[in-house]
Amino acid sequence: MKFATVGDNCVDVYESLGKYYLGGNPVNVAVYLRRLGEEVSYTGVVGNDKNGELMKEALMEKGVDISHVKTLDGETAITKVEIINGDRVFKDYIEGVLHEFTLSEEDIDFLCSHELVITGIWGMIENDLPKMKERGIPIAFDFSDQPEHPIVEKVMDSVTYAFFSDDRGDTPQLREFMKKMQTKGPKLVLTTLGDKGSICYDGNQFYTQGIIPCEVVDTMGAGDSFIAGFLRAIHKGDGIEESMKQGAQSSYITIGYQGAW
Repeated sequence: MKFATVGDNCVDVYESLGKYYLGGNPVNVAVYLRRLGEEVSYTGVVGNDKNGELMKEALMEKGVDISHVKTLDGETAITKVEIINGDRVFKDYIEGVLHEFTLSEEDIDFLCSHELVITGIWGMIENDLPKMKERGIPIAFDFSDQPEHPIVEKVMDSVTYAFFSDDRGDTPQLREFMKKMQTKGPKLVLTTLGDKGSICYDGNQFYTQGIIPCEVVDTMGAGDSFIAGFLRAIHKGDGIEESMKQGAQSSYITIGYQGAW
């Protein structure tokens, strides 16, 4: 299978620890799909700075196709993070060259040569999704924990697999929301629930999946890991329940080490 990830990337900088981690939703999903043995590309933009070089080098080392990563004059996106009482607290965000990211027609042709396009709410390609849908390419979209964001209504009818996150767990309100979203076009609507597992709605019934118990080292990338594991399985032809199990297994691996990847 051949997957395309597209959109934002970012360097998480922990100044007090003197550490940094490369990431961003589509970047993370790309790396996790490679970990699962799949062919995958990442399309995005980095700055002509040290962080941009680090991002490209790291993705190449992981085996991700970066032929459509543009390098522009400026800074690669940075998020400054602090650890307070054991929790990650996000501080300043420097968007850098990401605000200049747009897709060319050649980029869109490239993305549509894959079997599935994967992006997210910060990916800045929402205006291009209808063109891809018209060409028959399935689209997976991670809306994160932003159910009220205007992009939700804007793109939902172009999305095949809609992902949300909600640490509050499986509630009647969440199920009603997922039902409503599914009527707007997606084949499947999924919500990751942190340590409470995940839930999926296909228009007929709900499916639930718990986590795989393990020693938690770092939860960074857990949701993106689930997305990668689920999408790989569902596109192999596995059923929803098995695909959710594969998503949980992928998360299990990621939370056992420090950083997203």
